[in-house]
Amino acid sequence: MPRMAAYDRQDCLEKAVTLFWEKGFHATSLKDIEHALDMRPGSIYAAFGNKESLYSQALDLYAGTMGKDFLDNLRGKQTPIEGLADYLRELGKLRDTNPPSRACMLVKGLLEAGAETPALQQKIETRLADMEAIFRQAFAEAKAAGQIRDPDDPAHQPDRLARRLQCEVMGLRAFAQRSGDRQELQQLAGDLADTVLSLQA
Repeated sequence: MPRMAAYDRQDCLEKAVTLFWEKGFHATSLKDIEHALDMRPGSIYAAFGNKESLYSQALDLYAGTMGKDFLDNLRGKQTPIEGLADYLRELGKLRDTNPPSRACMLVKGLLEAGAETPALQQKIETRLADMEAIFRQAFAEAKAAGQIRDPDDPAHQPDRLARRLQCEVMGLRAFAQRSGDRQELQQLAGDLADTVLSLQA
């Protein structure tokens, strides 16, 4: 029989996501990784490669989970516009939960990545572009269904709406990371959701 791995790969990657999301790439030490994954250095390297490789795999898991959760929520709504607005409202509840960080892991990573880690910077930019593409597709479906008012307005084209929404999401999560209060965050999220709903025909 093949020898079974003494670790659960998915569980380890989830722990790596939590660790890197909270501390960031540069502030996370190898000792931190050993402790979080409960693995020896040699086992970590054999399973995931070096620290940068592990971080890259953690980014993939984080982005994939975020995209899936968004699409699952979108499919449960009557229209794409309502789904997008609901997504913003849910972000307004970030202070009611206890994630490793209220800021987006991808945005935190982008601010950290630099010339010394070009592969990571490219990975993060690609993952952010993937999320923007999901937003763009939702707006495109809404437009095709006649759910966007003034559909010929350049500002109402799916690509521009998707970029704007991604900027709003980034800003909202950055605001949530601040020491502002719960009500202010919910009000801001509600205002942004209303802006999206105002696009409806």
